[in-house]
Amino acid sequence: MTWIFFFLLVAVLFARAYRNTFHVSTTFVDIALKQSDRVPDTEQHFPLSILHLSDLHMENLSIKAEQIVRDYAARTIDLIAITGDLLDRAKNIPKAIRYVETVMSLQPRLGTYVVLGNHDYVLSSPKLAELTAELRRIGCKVLINEHVTVNAYGQPLHIIGVDDYATRHSDLKKAFNGVPEEGLRLVLTHDPNLVLEMKDYPYDYLLSGHFHGGQIHWPKPYHLAKMGKLPKLNMVKGLHQFDGRPFYISEGLGQTGLNIRLRSRPEITLHTLAPASFFTRKESNAVYTDAQHKAEDIHAEKEVPAAEAAPTLALD
Repeated sequence: MTWIFFFLLVAVLFARAYRNTFHVSTTFVDIALKQSDRVPDTEQHFPLSILHLSDLHMENLSIKAEQIVRDYAARTIDLIAITGDLLDRAKNIPKAIRYVETVMSLQPRLGTYVVLGNHDYVLSSPKLAELTAELRRIGCKVLINEHVTVNAYGQPLHIIGVDDYATRHSDLKKAFNGVPEEGLRLVLTHDPNLVLEMKDYPYDYLLSGHFHGGQIHWPKPYHLAKMGKLPKLNMVKGLHQFDGRPFYISEGLGQTGLNIRLRSRPEITLHTLAPASFFTRKESNAVYTDAQHKAEDIHAEKEVPAAEAAPTLALD
């Protein structure tokens, strides 16, 4: 009788954990720009909206791309950032491309940018080359230790893609080589442990993923202890600061291993980078759920400057 009860309990737990993978969490993050030698007047910067997706894991993904498009179609998206781990198996390359292409129908004004994660590097070299080539074919900018400079509403925005830190593919020197001194710096990377190595590489905001919020976060994500120093500092998801600079760790969309989540949900994040005066709330950097955040488009009542120039890609 005890064993029957135990197996029923496990079955119920797994059923709930599987159901959790369908319940996406929408998070809004407000980041007030800080003045610096590179950004002397933050008030000159028009608000930027960044839709952040991470850890798609095509093999275990319950959130449909069409759902994302429906949920965000009414908003103006300036940039889509995808921070790695699109898949585990080469056979799912076409599926990953279709997924990303569907999300790109949101038509972000400044483009879609992708960096690779540790699971992407499980692919053979020819298959990894196929994945990156297909992403570029549909219009993504795949950044492998390189940067792109775009004209974001009259101000320079440097999008710096640093390759995966966990698999030792990251090269900060190469990624930052040639980045102009003036302008905002947005860093995209998969493994957030990279921030521990970035003391000499200034940036304004960093987006990452990798930890899945623990995925099985019950009672605690003890398994993350082997995934670098940040979990030991209790930095496994959400908004954090290191050396006085903000960075965000997404819980990711998909799952790895088993398609279950406990005390963690798939996450889509919309980040707004803007002057402090733009935000009506008192907090300079803050995170809100869908219910807490205003629903209106950040561009709705603002006069949008002239169309931005085409991106320039720096290959070093």
